[in-house]
Amino acid sequence: MKKLSVVVTCTDRKMFVPSPVLRAGSLPAGPVSSRIEMWIGRVRAEGRRATLSGLYKGEHWRQAQALVNAAARAGFDATLWVVSAGLGLQPITASFPAYAATFSPGHEDSVASTTVDRRRWWEGLQERIGASTLADLGSRSSVLLVLSEVYGSVLAAELRELGQLDGDTLLVGGSQDIPGVQRIRANGSLRKTLGGTFIGLNARMANSWLAHCEDGVLTSPATTDSWTRWVERSVHLETYNRMPMTDTEVKAFIRASVTKQHGISRTRLHRLLRESGRACEQKRFAKLYSETVGEQ
Repeated sequence: MKKLSVVVTCTDRKMFVPSPVLRAGSLPAGPVSSRIEMWIGRVRAEGRRATLSGLYKGEHWRQAQALVNAAARAGFDATLWVVSAGLGLQPITASFPAYAATFSPGHEDSVASTTVDRRRWWEGLQERIGASTLADLGSRSSVLLVLSEVYGSVLAAELRELGQLDGDTLLVGGSQDIPGVQRIRANGSLRKTLGGTFIGLNARMANSWLAHCEDGVLTSPATTDSWTRWVERSVHLETYNRMPMTDTEVKAFIRASVTKQHGISRTRLHRLLRESGRACEQKRFAKLYSETVGEQ
């Protein structure tokens, strides 16, 4: 069977409560390099550990684990990897303590406040405790990546290196097209057909893609054509008589959503609000988003 590396983002939902020192929000202010060293020291010093396969929970994680079985049905020998703001790129067989760290801007356990610093943080993690790189995976297997927008942005350099291999690679979600990497963007109009919530949408889309893969090549023209025809039959553009919201209600929606959905962008968050049947003009939403994220 052809080998496949399935790479997914982690989730903030854990089976165990992290110790206070393993919350990124507890790190003191300072240069990324010094905060990285302190964080890694704390991770290594923590005694209680679990395999990553048993550490995460929630809908996204259930769908991520289901990808391994979906890949097997498509004829692949798949291994699951996690990209984590606290641990770098790790196989789910690795053991680590519970932690709270995210790239999501405005979150209380966000590791950095700017894209540049988030990328520096990722590079530091990978250099010190990351088990592999995306290019390493791509050099020995096909690669299926299921990434949120913010993770796609943070991992841009590694994604470009992976694309240079010009291998059998598919990105579901992410933040931008990468030369050498076939990409399907998150598509909210498939949510009704695929079921579940928007949190697990990218993983459900990846599962569906694998169901259309019958020739042992992840990104073959036959698979791409089959998927495209299915999407054309399956999209469901939901329309609403949207309900107006007060500033307080919009802020509450934003606050709850950025906590639950790591890495969600302002644009996507506004789209989700509108798709839920509620109304807020784009310029007003941008202003309230900026105020809300700044308050956290």
